[in-house]
Amino acid sequence: MPDRIKKLFQSAASRNGSLSVGVIVLVTAIVIVVNLIAGQLPEKVKNIDISDNRIYEISDKSRNILKKLDKPVTFKVFAEKDKTDERIKTFIRKYTALSDQIKVEWIDPVLHPSELSANNATADTVLISCKDTKKSTTVAFSDIIVSDESSYYMTGNVSESKFDGEGRFTSAVSNVTGDEVKKVYYTTGHGESTFSSSVSDLLDKNNMEEEELNLIMKNAIPDDCGLLFLYGPVSDITAEEKEIISSYLTSGGKVFLLLGDAQDGTPNLDALMKEYGMERTDGYIADMQRSYQGNYYYIFPELSSSAGLTDGMASDMVMLVNAHGMSVTDPARDTITAAPFMTTSADGYAVTEDSQKQGTYTLGAVSTESVSDGEEARFTVITADTLIDPQVTEAFSTLENLTLFTNAVSANFEDMENVAIEPKSLEVTYNTMRHAGVISMIVIFGIPAVILIYGFLRWMKRRKA
Repeated sequence: MPDRIKKLFQSAASRNGSLSVGVIVLVTAIVIVVNLIAGQLPEKVKNIDISDNRIYEISDKSRNILKKLDKPVTFKVFAEKDKTDERIKTFIRKYTALSDQIKVEWIDPVLHPSELSANNATADTVLISCKDTKKSTTVAFSDIIVSDESSYYMTGNVSESKFDGEGRFTSAVSNVTGDEVKKVYYTTGHGESTFSSSVSDLLDKNNMEEEELNLIMKNAIPDDCGLLFLYGPVSDITAEEKEIISSYLTSGGKVFLLLGDAQDGTPNLDALMKEYGMERTDGYIADMQRSYQGNYYYIFPELSSSAGLTDGMASDMVMLVNAHGMSVTDPARDTITAAPFMTTSADGYAVTEDSQKQGTYTLGAVSTESVSDGEEARFTVITADTLIDPQVTEAFSTLENLTLFTNAVSANFEDMENVAIEPKSLEVTYNTMRHAGVISMIVIFGIPAVILIYGFLRWMKRRKA
């Protein structure tokens, strides 16, 4: 019997099998070592995000802000850590690991209820504070994982719609370490549109506070106005309002106009635009080259990067629907410079009931003027209020309309960059991988190992033959 067993292990098949087992043991040992090493990597590099919409991915914008952070910031998380949503815990861990200036404290509100009242906080919130500026703000878990309440009325369940961890945290860090709140006034009394919740949220993330202003009633623009906004007026401003806005601009003011569908002529508004080198074109603008699936009034404008308004945009894809057009002309004063940043292609058309005039039309422009005391007036005009219409921005979620808009708004304030980051959709399933583990064993080593063993055995077989 011993001799029979000895001969069995001396056969070619047994030698090949032993070799195969040896190779498999060697590969397994390598995988174990790799996993042990990966488990010791810093938090900022060991999380591999394989989620569908990259909810754990942190943009270059946030990374740059955290890299330049020169004030200590504290994240106090008032929650039971073991019961906190794993997505929130993972994101807090990844985000705060990007700056040595950020300190994280987890405080269990059940064990330490007095901490809530002492910090004027509630459970399931993150209190973000900076002791140097003595400023603080809170981010609720419900603002990070946003639910769609409207789905309850259709399905009986409240569904998760967005993950806004990066946007909320970056805005909070910028706010508590930055300057005072910027004030944005928007006009009323001319049938203007109102900001959608998405736009208001982006302004809030940029530390901007909005307030309505009826110029006919107030007859003046408040001293704390950092930006005056006219959003899609359907009727003309009065001659008195035109003079108030013009005087505000010549003193270094900032005005932003989004043109809408006016019911009648707007001679006063047109005169203000012409003063700053922008003249309206009759009709609606179509584009034969840059349109959405042959809908020539759904335009993808050409954007100029020279104005600095495309910073942070990955695709430069925005859409305007039923846009008006304008041309850049000579302004009223030599001190004014008008520059387009958004145009049609050369196959643009201004279409009226009576004519179709081909040309390259301006869809967005900025006029600036240096005034006394080093101040600079800035007049921004975009020829379609659909740029920020939620029916456009929500229906085409891959567009960067809101990024362009917030860049254009932020450009009106000195030493300020757009820190608003749009939330990521939660309409699909997400997963994360802590570090190279079982999946990496199969993908990185398993398949090559099988190929290696198979090839080696075939080589041995041919050699014996």
